[in-house]
This record gives sequence, structure tokens and C-alpha cells, in this order.
Amino acid sequence: MMNEHVVLVDEQNNRLGLEDKCRVHTADTPLHRGFSLFMFNKQGELLLQQRSESKIAWPEIWSNSVCGHPADGETPQDAAKRRAKFELGIDIDLDSIHLILPKYQYKFEHKGIVENEICPVMVVLGEFEPKPNPDEVKDTRWIEWPKFLEEIEKPNSYSQWCKEEANLLSENKQFNDLLKQYLS
Repeated sequence: MMNEHVVLVDEQNNRLGLEDKCRVHTADTPLHRGFSLFMFNKQGELLLQQRSESKIAWPEIWSNSVCGHPADGETPQDAAKRRAKFELGIDIDLDSIHLILPKYQYKFEHKGIVENEICPVMVVLGEFEPKPNPDEVKDTRWIEWPKFLEEIEKPNSYSQWCKEEANLLSENKQFNDLLKQYLS
């Protein structure tokens, strides 16, 4: 099996090079490209995933539907489509992916491992039946969006990026208009 790589970048998202994914996440993780995808169904529920216990970064922590790293030369949307299929067994139409927060960037630490990403946040709306890959995902669940926003304000076991991204989405007019239109 070929090693996966992450794309190392500077603060302006200029490509600096590649690093093995298995070696990049440490206590001193360099800035690299990532992405986050939030998947909603027709009932206005968000699909959450609990990360596998074998993950180096944030094992067994709950997070948004899909997170990952674009391959070199891959768009965030293409990466989201690829990882949704790999992690959840869900095939997404590229045209249905909405880029909402194109310049989101974060740096968080958990148990000595740092995530440090320029991480566009995307949303996809549709009917999905997850079939989790146990190497990637321990569990999944659906939760109503307003209930999720309440839940992340209390002590919980969600990734910090998921909480921050959810709060940014909740304040974003483009996202709110999109979700309202989809649910009407």
C-alpha cells in the first residue's frame, strides 16, 4: 500500500512540500492542508463520526462527518468525496458539495498530538446511509443541528475543530440560507 502524504504549506497556503501522513502529526506538527465536511439529511440532522481507536490524532473522539487531507494537486471537494467513500462508504456527487468556509485555519493539541491545518469547511445535503470503515470510524450517529449546537457548548468529547467549525457555520449566512432552503 502506498504511503499517504499531506501537503505542507505556509500561512498563505502556498505549497512547501509533502510529508508522510504517518510522520506529520506530532507535538510539533507543521502547517498543512486539510478539509472538513458536514453532512446533513432531509430531517436537518448532522452525521457525526467517532474516530477509530487506531487513529494517531484524536482517537475515539467524536467529530464532524468527514475530515482529512487533500492529496497533492487534489481539491478539497475531491478529497471530501474520496474520504467520504473510504471512511463511510458514501458516494457523494461533487456538484452537491458546498464550500462554506474556504479559509478556515486552526491549531489544536490533544494528548500531545497537534493538528495544524488550513482546513476549508464544506457542507453536503442529501440522504446518506453510512457503512463505516472500522479502520477509520468506530461509530456514527445522526443528531439534530440545533441540539448539536447546544451539546457542543457543554463538556463533551468532540474534536476542537468540529466545535469551532460548527459555531462558525451556525453564524454563516450562506450556510443558514442553504440549510433553510434544503429543509423547506
